[in-house]
Amino acid sequence: MVSKILVGVDEAGRGPIIGPLVMAAAAIREEDLKKLQYLGVKDSKLLSKEAREEMFERLHEILLDFRIELIEPDAVDSALGDPTSNLNWLEAETSARLVSQLNPSIVYVDCPSRNIQAYTDYFKNKLSAGVAEACEIVMEHKADENYPIAAAASILAKVIRDRAIEHLKTEIGEDFGSGYLGDEKTRKFLEKNYEKYPDIFRKSWKPYADLVEDKRQRRLGEF
Repeated sequence: MVSKILVGVDEAGRGPIIGPLVMAAAAIREEDLKKLQYLGVKDSKLLSKEAREEMFERLHEILLDFRIELIEPDAVDSALGDPTSNLNWLEAETSARLVSQLNPSIVYVDCPSRNIQAYTDYFKNKLSAGVAEACEIVMEHKADENYPIAAAASILAKVIRDRAIEHLKTEIGEDFGSGYLGDEKTRKFLEKNYEKYPDIFRKSWKPYADLVEDKRQRRLGEF
């Protein structure tokens, strides 16, 4: 009997102003699903950084395969600047590409859109023809809380996002916090360094655009 392949999809870093959006797709054989439960896999937001790192290594032993893609700030900005695209469509296109490489029987997707049916249709349209015809799509809000394989994908995405942020801090030699605007350290870093390190910021985010516009207005006021 041929094993069913279950694939979970999730992201990390959708909202921050600094660093990449990370998409992950994790694949497992149906008979190995209990191993995720034994490991205690759950939504990455419910785990400590240490637990996520430990599970990340263990997942390499349990998963059949996985795919991860980092979408850098300029690609996020490009999608938001395109009148035919948006952040949801960017996620759908990326995750569909990753899922198509894993050839699942069933795919569980953590849906970022309020309109689940429209997102499902768009996602399915972006899958490779063979996968779109053969696989069952389970599209839900908070799928990472309801399906262990989607939770596994959330852990992969979060660990890679965290590592990317630490790499950025080392690269520029400064600690900018989490990269989220709710973090005071990130806000102060943005205000001080938005021109010094432009490549690490999502320039389409309003706080960045506001800083640029404020500086432009001040320059105009000098004439």
